[in-house]
Amino acid sequence: MLGYLGPNGTFSHQAAIEWSRGKEEIKEFSTIYSCILAVQNGKVDRAIVPIENSIDGSINTTLDALAFDVDLFITGEYILHISENLMVKKGTKKKDIKVITSHPQPIGQCSRLLSHEFSETKIEFAESTAAAAKRAAASDGSVACIGSPSSAELYGLEILYADCGDDVNNSTRFVIIEKNQNTEVTDHDKSSIVFALDNKAGSLYGAIELLAKEKINMTKIESRPMKDKLGKYVFFIDIDGNIDDATIYFALDKVRQNTPFYKFLGSYKFAN
Repeated sequence: MLGYLGPNGTFSHQAAIEWSRGKEEIKEFSTIYSCILAVQNGKVDRAIVPIENSIDGSINTTLDALAFDVDLFITGEYILHISENLMVKKGTKKKDIKVITSHPQPIGQCSRLLSHEFSETKIEFAESTAAAAKRAAASDGSVACIGSPSSAELYGLEILYADCGDDVNNSTRFVIIEKNQNTEVTDHDKSSIVFALDNKAGSLYGAIELLAKEKINMTKIESRPMKDKLGKYVFFIDIDGNIDDATIYFALDKVRQNTPFYKFLGSYKFAN
Protein backbone atom coordinates (compact mmCIF):
# COMPACT_ATOMS: atom_id res chain seq x y z
CA MET A 1 0.00 0.00 0.00
CA LEU A 2 1.25 3.48 -0.96
CA GLY A 3 0.60 6.52 1.22
CA TYR A 4 0.25 10.04 -0.20
CA LEU A 5 -0.71 13.55 0.87
CA GLY A 6 -4.42 14.10 0.30
CA PRO A 7 -7.10 15.00 -0.26
CA ASN A 8 -7.89 13.50 -3.64
CA GLY A 9 -7.30 15.93 -6.47
CA THR A 10 -3.99 17.32 -5.16
CA PHE A 11 -0.75 17.08 -7.12
CA SER A 12 0.44 14.50 -4.57
CA HIS A 13 -2.62 12.40 -5.39
CA GLN A 14 -1.79 12.71 -9.09
CA ALA A 15 1.83 11.65 -8.42
CA ALA A 16 0.64 8.61 -6.43
CA ILE A 17 -1.65 7.51 -9.25
CA GLU A 18 0.98 7.99 -11.96
CA TRP A 19 3.80 6.32 -10.01
CA SER A 20 1.75 3.30 -8.87
CA ARG A 21 0.15 2.85 -12.32
CA GLY A 22 -2.79 1.06 -10.72
CA LYS A 23 -0.55 -1.76 -9.46
CA GLU A 24 -0.81 -0.74 -5.81
CA GLU A 25 -3.55 0.43 -3.48
CA ILE A 26 -3.11 4.05 -2.42
CA LYS A 27 -4.05 5.60 0.92
CA GLU A 28 -4.64 9.26 1.71
CA PHE A 29 -3.10 11.12 4.66
CA SER A 30 -3.80 14.65 5.84
CA THR A 31 -0.18 15.81 6.21
CA ILE A 32 3.25 14.94 4.81
CA TYR A 33 4.46 14.10 8.31
CA SER A 34 1.61 11.67 9.02
CA CYS A 35 2.22 10.05 5.64
CA ILE A 36 5.90 9.45 6.44
CA LEU A 37 5.10 8.31 9.98
CA ALA A 38 2.65 5.74 8.59
CA VAL A 39 5.58 4.02 6.87
CA GLN A 40 7.59 4.04 10.10
CA ASN A 41 4.64 2.52 12.00
CA GLY A 42 3.87 -0.10 9.34
CA LYS A 43 0.47 1.30 8.38
CA VAL A 44 1.56 1.47 4.72
CA ASP A 45 4.39 -0.25 2.84
CA ARG A 46 5.75 2.96 1.36
CA ALA A 47 4.88 6.59 0.76
CA ILE A 48 5.34 9.09 -2.03
CA VAL A 49 6.01 12.59 -0.70
CA PRO A 50 7.17 15.89 -2.27
CA ILE A 51 10.74 16.89 -1.45
CA GLU A 52 11.55 19.68 -3.90
CA ASN A 53 9.81 22.09 -6.29
CA SER A 54 11.68 23.67 -9.17
CA ILE A 55 10.31 27.12 -8.32
CA ASP A 56 9.77 27.17 -4.55
CA GLY A 57 12.67 24.93 -3.50
CA SER A 58 12.83 22.15 -0.93
CA ILE A 59 9.91 20.85 1.14
CA ASN A 60 11.25 21.35 4.65
CA THR A 61 8.71 19.06 6.33
CA THR A 62 10.00 16.12 4.30
CA LEU A 63 13.67 16.94 4.87
CA ASP A 64 13.26 17.39 8.62
CA ALA A 65 11.24 14.21 9.09
CA LEU A 66 13.82 12.12 7.23
CA ALA A 67 16.72 13.68 9.15
CA PHE A 68 15.38 13.74 12.70
CA ASP A 69 12.17 11.80 13.20
CA VAL A 70 12.22 8.45 11.37
CA ASP A 71 14.58 5.69 10.31
CA LEU A 72 13.51 5.27 6.70
CA PHE A 73 15.15 5.22 3.28
CA ILE A 74 14.56 6.94 -0.03
CA THR A 75 14.19 4.12 -2.55
CA GLY A 76 13.11 6.04 -5.64
CA GLU A 77 11.99 9.35 -7.05
CA TYR A 78 9.35 10.64 -9.43
CA ILE A 79 9.21 13.98 -11.26
CA LEU A 80 5.74 15.42 -11.78
CA HIS A 81 5.17 18.28 -14.20
CA ILE A 82 3.00 20.81 -12.40
CA SER A 83 0.26 21.99 -14.73
CA GLU A 84 -1.63 24.85 -13.10
CA ASN A 85 -5.11 25.38 -14.53
CA LEU A 86 -7.82 27.92 -13.81
CA MET A 87 -11.04 25.93 -13.52
CA VAL A 88 -14.71 26.80 -13.18
CA LYS A 89 -18.08 25.16 -12.85
CA LYS A 90 -19.20 23.98 -16.30
CA GLY A 91 -20.84 26.75 -18.31
CA THR A 92 -19.19 29.58 -16.34
CA LYS A 93 -17.80 32.51 -18.31
CA LYS A 94 -14.88 34.75 -17.36
CA LYS A 95 -17.24 37.65 -16.57
CA ASP A 96 -19.08 35.48 -14.00
CA ILE A 97 -16.00 34.94 -11.81
CA LYS A 98 -16.01 36.96 -8.57
CA VAL A 99 -13.53 34.92 -6.49
CA ILE A 100 -10.47 32.83 -7.37
CA THR A 101 -9.27 30.38 -4.74
CA SER A 102 -6.43 27.88 -4.33
CA HIS A 103 -3.54 26.92 -2.07
CA PRO A 104 -1.12 29.90 -1.71
CA GLN A 105 1.57 28.17 -3.80
CA PRO A 106 -0.47 27.86 -7.05
CA ILE A 107 -1.80 31.38 -6.52
CA GLY A 108 1.76 32.69 -6.40
CA GLN A 109 2.79 30.60 -9.40
CA CYS A 110 0.00 32.05 -11.57
CA SER A 111 0.66 35.72 -10.77
CA ARG A 112 0.91 36.82 -14.42
CA LEU A 113 -2.50 35.49 -15.37
CA LEU A 114 -4.10 36.84 -12.21
CA SER A 115 -2.60 40.31 -12.59
CA HIS A 116 -3.33 40.60 -16.32
CA GLU A 117 -6.75 38.96 -16.60
CA PHE A 118 -8.20 39.12 -13.06
CA SER A 119 -6.71 42.23 -11.47
CA GLU A 120 -10.07 43.20 -9.95
CA THR A 121 -11.05 39.68 -8.83
CA LYS A 122 -10.89 38.72 -5.16
CA ILE A 123 -8.23 36.11 -4.32
CA GLU A 124 -8.84 33.72 -1.41
CA PHE A 125 -6.50 31.03 -0.10
CA ALA A 126 -7.58 27.43 0.52
CA GLU A 127 -6.02 24.57 2.52
CA SER A 128 -5.33 22.66 -0.70
CA THR A 129 -6.04 22.71 -4.42
CA ALA A 130 -8.58 19.94 -3.84
CA ALA A 131 -10.44 21.99 -1.23
CA ALA A 132 -10.51 24.89 -3.69
CA ALA A 133 -11.87 22.60 -6.42
CA LYS A 134 -14.63 21.37 -4.10
CA ARG A 135 -15.63 24.96 -3.37
CA ALA A 136 -15.72 25.89 -7.04
CA ALA A 137 -17.81 22.83 -7.89
CA ALA A 138 -20.32 23.66 -5.14
CA SER A 139 -20.58 27.34 -6.06
CA ASP A 140 -23.08 29.11 -8.30
CA GLY A 141 -20.29 29.67 -10.84
CA SER A 142 -18.88 32.80 -9.25
CA VAL A 143 -15.93 30.93 -7.69
CA ALA A 144 -13.01 29.73 -9.82
CA CYS A 145 -10.05 27.71 -8.61
CA ILE A 146 -6.50 26.86 -9.66
CA GLY A 147 -5.37 23.24 -9.61
CA SER A 148 -4.45 20.10 -11.48
CA PRO A 149 -6.25 18.58 -14.49
CA SER A 150 -7.04 15.52 -12.36
CA SER A 151 -8.98 17.68 -9.87
CA ALA A 152 -10.98 19.15 -12.76
CA GLU A 153 -11.97 15.64 -13.79
CA LEU A 154 -12.59 14.51 -10.22
CA TYR A 155 -14.87 17.43 -9.32
CA GLY A 156 -16.53 17.93 -12.70
CA LEU A 157 -14.96 21.29 -13.49
CA GLU A 158 -14.17 22.95 -16.80
CA ILE A 159 -10.67 24.26 -17.52
CA LEU A 160 -10.95 27.90 -18.58
CA TYR A 161 -7.19 28.61 -18.75
CA ALA A 162 -4.95 25.56 -19.23
CA ASP A 163 -1.28 25.50 -18.17
CA CYS A 164 -1.56 29.04 -16.85
CA GLY A 165 1.44 28.97 -14.52
CA ASP A 166 4.17 31.60 -14.89
CA ASP A 167 6.80 28.93 -15.60
CA VAL A 168 6.00 26.12 -18.05
CA ASN A 169 8.91 24.10 -16.62
CA ASN A 170 7.41 23.97 -13.12
CA SER A 171 7.89 20.50 -11.66
CA THR A 172 7.97 18.78 -8.29
CA ARG A 173 10.34 16.01 -7.28
CA PHE A 174 8.68 13.30 -5.20
CA VAL A 175 10.56 10.58 -3.32
CA ILE A 176 9.48 7.07 -2.40
CA ILE A 177 10.01 6.32 1.30
CA GLU A 178 10.36 2.76 2.64
CA LYS A 179 11.70 0.90 5.69
CA ASN A 180 14.34 -1.00 3.74
CA GLN A 181 16.86 0.48 1.36
CA ASN A 182 17.04 -0.39 -2.30
CA THR A 183 19.92 -2.75 -3.10
CA GLU A 184 19.56 -2.78 -6.89
CA VAL A 185 22.47 -1.03 -8.62
CA THR A 186 21.95 0.69 -11.99
CA ASP A 187 23.98 3.04 -14.16
CA HIS A 188 21.69 5.92 -13.18
CA ASP A 189 21.76 5.98 -9.38
CA LYS A 190 22.06 8.74 -6.84
CA SER A 191 22.62 8.66 -3.09
CA SER A 192 21.36 11.03 -0.41
CA ILE A 193 22.92 11.77 2.98
CA VAL A 194 22.48 14.28 5.78
CA PHE A 195 25.14 15.31 8.28
CA ALA A 196 26.08 17.98 10.81
CA LEU A 197 29.45 19.67 11.23
CA ASP A 198 31.54 21.05 14.05
CA ASN A 199 31.27 24.84 14.21
CA LYS A 200 34.74 25.68 12.99
CA ALA A 201 36.32 27.25 9.92
CA GLY A 202 36.62 25.00 6.89
CA SER A 203 34.50 22.14 8.23
CA LEU A 204 32.04 22.16 5.30
CA TYR A 205 34.88 22.43 2.80
CA GLY A 206 36.59 19.46 4.48
CA ALA A 207 33.49 17.28 4.16
CA ILE A 208 32.95 18.18 0.52
CA GLU A 209 36.64 17.69 -0.23
CA LEU A 210 36.31 14.04 0.85
CA LEU A 211 33.89 13.55 -2.04
CA ALA A 212 35.81 15.69 -4.50
CA LYS A 213 39.01 13.69 -3.97
CA GLU A 214 37.19 10.59 -5.26
CA LYS A 215 35.76 12.58 -8.20
CA ILE A 216 32.22 12.04 -6.93
CA ASN A 217 29.73 14.45 -8.49
CA MET A 218 27.61 16.33 -5.95
CA THR A 219 24.27 17.31 -7.49
CA LYS A 220 22.66 19.14 -4.56
CA ILE A 221 23.49 20.63 -1.18
CA GLU A 222 20.98 22.21 1.21
CA SER A 223 21.22 23.32 4.83
CA ARG A 224 18.53 23.14 7.53
CA PRO A 225 18.58 24.20 11.20
CA MET A 226 19.64 21.45 13.62
CA LYS A 227 16.71 22.54 15.86
CA ASP A 228 18.47 21.95 19.18
CA LYS A 229 20.47 25.20 19.13
CA LEU A 230 20.42 28.44 17.15
CA GLY A 231 23.24 28.59 14.60
CA LYS A 232 23.67 24.81 14.22
CA TYR A 233 22.82 23.24 10.85
CA VAL A 234 22.61 19.94 9.07
CA PHE A 235 23.48 19.56 5.38
CA PHE A 236 21.57 17.44 2.88
CA ILE A 237 23.68 16.27 -0.04
CA ASP A 238 22.80 14.29 -3.18
CA ILE A 239 25.60 12.64 -5.16
CA ASP A 240 25.79 10.53 -8.29
CA GLY A 241 26.29 6.82 -7.62
CA ASN A 242 25.18 3.92 -5.42
CA ILE A 243 26.51 3.11 -1.96
CA ASP A 244 27.10 -0.48 -3.11
CA ASP A 245 29.84 0.91 -5.33
CA ALA A 246 33.10 0.67 -3.35
CA THR A 247 34.25 4.19 -4.21
CA ILE A 248 30.97 5.69 -3.01
CA TYR A 249 30.86 3.50 0.10
CA PHE A 250 34.33 4.40 1.36
CA ALA A 251 33.92 8.11 0.52
CA LEU A 252 30.67 8.33 2.46
CA ASP A 253 32.20 6.35 5.30
CA LYS A 254 34.96 8.98 5.56
CA VAL A 255 32.28 11.67 5.76
CA ARG A 256 30.57 9.67 8.53
CA GLN A 257 33.81 9.33 10.49
CA ASN A 258 34.55 13.05 10.28
CA THR A 259 31.14 14.46 11.25
CA PRO A 260 29.35 14.48 14.64
CA PHE A 261 26.01 13.53 13.06
CA TYR A 262 25.58 11.49 9.90
CA LYS A 263 22.65 9.67 8.34
CA PHE A 264 22.49 7.72 5.10
CA LEU A 265 19.12 8.35 3.42
CA GLY A 266 19.33 5.90 0.53
CA SER A 267 20.63 5.01 -2.92
CA TYR A 268 18.08 4.88 -5.73
CA LYS A 269 17.61 5.31 -9.45
CA PHE A 270 17.15 8.93 -10.44
CA ALA A 271 14.13 9.95 -12.47
CA ASN A 272 14.65 10.89 -16.11
